[in-house]
Amino acid sequence: MDRGQPWFDPESRPRQDRHRVPRRVLDVTRRTFPPAERLDLVEEIHGHRVADPYRWLEDPESDETKKWLDAQDELFRTVAEELPGRDRLRERIRQLMAAGMVSSPSWREGRQFFLRRTAEQELAVLYTVDPDGGAGDTAAPPAERCLIDPLALDPGGTTTLDSWQPSKEGHLLAYQLSQGGDEESILRVMDVSTGDIVDGPIDRCRYSPIAWLPGGEAFYYVRKLPPEQVPEGEEQYHRRVYLHRLGAPPEEDVMIFGEGRDKTEYYGVSVSRDGRWLLLGASRGTAPRNDLWIAELSASSPERPELRTVQEDVDARTSGHVGRDGRFYLFTDRDAPRGRLCVADPLTPEYESWRELVPEDPAAVLEDFAILDGPELERPVLLAGWTRHAVSEISVHDLRTGERLGMVPTPGLGSIGGIVERPEGGHEAWFGYTDHTTPPTVQRYDARTGETTVWATPPGTVEVPRIEARQLTYASKDGTPVRMFVISRPEETGPRPTILSGYGGFGISMTPGYSGSILAWVEAGGVYAVANIRGGGEEGEEWHRAGMLAGRQKVFDDFHSAAEHLVREGWTSPDQLGISGGSNGGLLVGVALTQHPSQYAAVVCSAPLLDMVRYERFGLGALWQAEYGTVEDPEQFGWLLSYSPYHHVREGVGYPPVLFTVFDSDSRVDQLHARKMCAALQHATSGDGPILLRRESQVGHGARAVSRSIDLAVDMLSFVAVHTGHAL
Repeated sequence: MDRGQPWFDPESRPRQDRHRVPRRVLDVTRRTFPPAERLDLVEEIHGHRVADPYRWLEDPESDETKKWLDAQDELFRTVAEELPGRDRLRERIRQLMAAGMVSSPSWREGRQFFLRRTAEQELAVLYTVDPDGGAGDTAAPPAERCLIDPLALDPGGTTTLDSWQPSKEGHLLAYQLSQGGDEESILRVMDVSTGDIVDGPIDRCRYSPIAWLPGGEAFYYVRKLPPEQVPEGEEQYHRRVYLHRLGAPPEEDVMIFGEGRDKTEYYGVSVSRDGRWLLLGASRGTAPRNDLWIAELSASSPERPELRTVQEDVDARTSGHVGRDGRFYLFTDRDAPRGRLCVADPLTPEYESWRELVPEDPAAVLEDFAILDGPELERPVLLAGWTRHAVSEISVHDLRTGERLGMVPTPGLGSIGGIVERPEGGHEAWFGYTDHTTPPTVQRYDARTGETTVWATPPGTVEVPRIEARQLTYASKDGTPVRMFVISRPEETGPRPTILSGYGGFGISMTPGYSGSILAWVEAGGVYAVANIRGGGEEGEEWHRAGMLAGRQKVFDDFHSAAEHLVREGWTSPDQLGISGGSNGGLLVGVALTQHPSQYAAVVCSAPLLDMVRYERFGLGALWQAEYGTVEDPEQFGWLLSYSPYHHVREGVGYPPVLFTVFDSDSRVDQLHARKMCAALQHATSGDGPILLRRESQVGHGARAVSRSIDLAVDMLSFVAVHTGHAL
């Protein structure tokens, strides 16, 4: 097949057959599921009798669990081999991902850092561009050099670059690598000029921010306590903020903050460009609130900063930044659930001294800001990044007064990445852009001219099929209007095989983005829909909180109402509708599966939470109590039990085909959820569809090699296709 040519011709068979391909279910579904012992285990919790017949599957090391998993692996392989169109699908997804990627630049003293991946590379590579050609010759063209190539470090593709942070001068680079998908980062420091490792390794740095002091002699960072210093089973928690001086043993690092605080707290730390101000934030797990402090390092020592409270014990999120102009910029949803920007004097940071600079927009969510204050500008300006109903835009404001001056031109109705400025100031800003049919590019805005131009494009080429993405509005069960993106071929009509996805949690927004797997599904005549349901951040913090805790059922109602809308409006039918979700989205489709089993033809449930009675005991579950609630509280236990998918599996129900996908190195969501749910469904279902468990080793919850992503997409899409009548 020629590269870039359509792999599927919709006119190659009669029109009436395109949307209703006979399902190949006889060979695929009539299997004998692996036997799984059902324990007569019932606990009484807050007056409720709660059965847990598959608790033995919580132990991955037991002989019984291993035997059961081996049988599940064999069942999955046998079924997967019979799914049609897999090789063709794999090749088309690979073609659609051939653009690769490129990131926005990060600037330090004229030096540029950025990520890029070609079509042939499995993982993105970190590069730098020397400002003087790399040899002190200012006349030489900029020299691009590779700093970190994860595949060169590990040809197996299981080492990932988790994060990186140049020093303020750009001569040093702190970076974090993890292996096998466990996200347990190891921190090292590189001399950017030579590529030599000059410090590290420092372990237990998962999700650690890095805040360099000027000169690169020291930085603040976050590290977990050693396992021997914490109770058994709590090794994932107990973080502290430390000051590390380059070359010193990590054991000698000075603890700055965290002693005696809650085990689930996460910390953010930053230092102003001039090194005068330290900002430190703390949040308990994923709670939508944080405490914030500021310290003047020039009036104290880096080892013993005198913290002054900016916000404490307030039910709001606030972050801070001391600008080049000396003003304290406060990005907050305090008294503004869609976000606003305030300013204050860092010497008097209390709430009473805040002055509103960019007010809350009643229909958009403030996401980001950048300051352009170069001497070549008539007046300094502030760029404010927003999402309006999940679509990004950037407004321009007078930096002093906040007056809105205009808009930054953007390529379309899509998603904008972080807005990047030069640390020393200037007239330029960079941002990433993508939408459902546009591979990510980097755009450059010039505040002198008001123009936006393409700064960088992905290194590869791809011929994107003619696809239409539209945003619909539907009413949820309680009448709340909810928006949904629907992606389809513009010339197709009538009910078609459809995948509905969503997330609905933690204030995370589902915004437009390029996806080779989605385009492959749609190009072949299917429909892909993404519902912007409550629990997410698409409409601000109130939208998020409406789906938290006691409001969780609203999330599920929003999702099911999206499915009903797609059927009612003729996009699809129940026997052509599949649903897919991962992580918190896995919980979403698990609930949909148990609350409305007859409404879906297939379910893909990836890295899911499913046993909500015991979720706090495993993985990072204790961090999510603010989102879901805790079993320890009788009322909150009632919320959890009311929808917990594992506890709502009923014998004799004709459940649709289900594919669970899990990852052996997932350190966020324990695989036990999928194991127990898979066993429960295999025992209970009266349907003839398969209930399958797909396991993958040497990968985790997050980043992975491209070929691994393609393989996963092929398995998921081909499974849904065969049960929705889609000819891939």
